[in-house]
Amino acid sequence: MTEILSERSSRVVSYAKLHRAAERREQGRFLAEGANAVASALSVGRVEALLIADEEHHRHRALVDTAAAADIPVSVITDRAASKLAETSTPAGIFAICPLLDVPLESALAGEPRLLAIAVEAREPGNAGTLIRCADAMGADAVVLLGDAVDPHNGKCVRASAGSVFTVPVVRERSVEDALDAIRAAGVTLLATAADGEVDLDSAGDILAGRVAWLFGNEAHGLPPHTQRSADHRVSIPIRGRAESLNVAAAAAICLYESARVHRAAGRV
Repeated sequence: MTEILSERSSRVVSYAKLHRAAERREQGRFLAEGANAVASALSVGRVEALLIADEEHHRHRALVDTAAAADIPVSVITDRAASKLAETSTPAGIFAICPLLDVPLESALAGEPRLLAIAVEAREPGNAGTLIRCADAMGADAVVLLGDAVDPHNGKCVRASAGSVFTVPVVRERSVEDALDAIRAAGVTLLATAADGEVDLDSAGDILAGRVAWLFGNEAHGLPPHTQRSADHRVSIPIRGRAESLNVAAAAAICLYESARVHRAAGRV
């Protein structure tokens, strides 16, 4: 780690291009920023190279040592280079270059998953990252992003996931209908949240005890009507107070938690 890379270094310039989705696809890798993301990536062996700002070296000594022990190349960069690579207003000063993470749907279904979180047309990276984090916390087997959805390797999505993008499988499929057909054919029950759902979440224990996939829409429009109709059950979340509805992140947290609770009570986790 004798050479210090500036913002003009060819490697730094190449890595900075990873802020663009097209460049990530072309290079087959992405940039993870911040200690949480880097630690998670290192824990699962998904780091190709580590970059550390010169002034941050001592603060992140443990992560640097972990990378070095795993024979992962570690480069020191200038503060200006860190600013060039960062997408946050205050650069964290530590970055990992990682191979793309998404897996095929067939792979996610091969292990007979008990719990899937499916985001349909999720376009806001912060919301997608929060869903990934929540799904990971509740022990979901995979997160599936369907349709014209955000790239899970987007920097904001990776940060919002707090590292969970590395620890729960993430699937991307363009065709919503084909993906839902494949999931149902694999023996997984499709559940859609709906204010007027015919099943109350409090009474859904028998359904949740099986293998289920929760469908969540985007913040602006929710689930498309035809996607709601394609679900095996439409489930309503009881609201006790005066709020008219819940946002997607809150609804996902409640539904995934209830599924995890039922599975645990049945001794299936």
